[in-house]
Amino acid sequence: MSAAITRETLRTCLVLVSFMAFTGRLQAQSNEPVSIVVDQAKLVKIPEQVSTIVVGNPLIADVTLQPGGSVVVTGKGYGSTNMIAMDRSGGIIEERSIQVEGPTHKLVTVYRGLERETYSCTPTCQRRVTLGDGPTYFDATITQGGNLSQRAAAASSSAAVANAARR
Repeated sequence: MSAAITRETLRTCLVLVSFMAFTGRLQAQSNEPVSIVVDQAKLVKIPEQVSTIVVGNPLIADVTLQPGGSVVVTGKGYGSTNMIAMDRSGGIIEERSIQVEGPTHKLVTVYRGLERETYSCTPTCQRRVTLGDGPTYFDATITQGGNLSQRAAAASSSAAVANAARR
């Protein structure tokens, strides 16, 4: 009889140890750093009971809490920061580091003396605003993008007014 109790106790202990090892592995995976490219977003799963997110440096990354246990992490600037996930009572549920790196896929960087320009070549090369570009190039590209957006918005609102007038 004592042998049966010992086997049952051993079996229970093995199940508990296996469960603890599995749970520990999941916890380690959930705290892995988030790597992202500047100007891109990534959906990251977090525990569902999270109600507040704190970001160490919002100039490096933006984190937006979504329903259903996820956040959207957007790379804003180069560098490393962290995010802390808290529950309603202020208890820390999870902390992760966020690493934001520059884009490398199909980019061409041109140096004109000390001035830098960046082009996205997918498949033809077009201006791309990248942190670290020279101020003249950066400002000109931002201005062109702003003008394009304003014209698109104006055309869209004109089309909406014309459609409303037809009805």
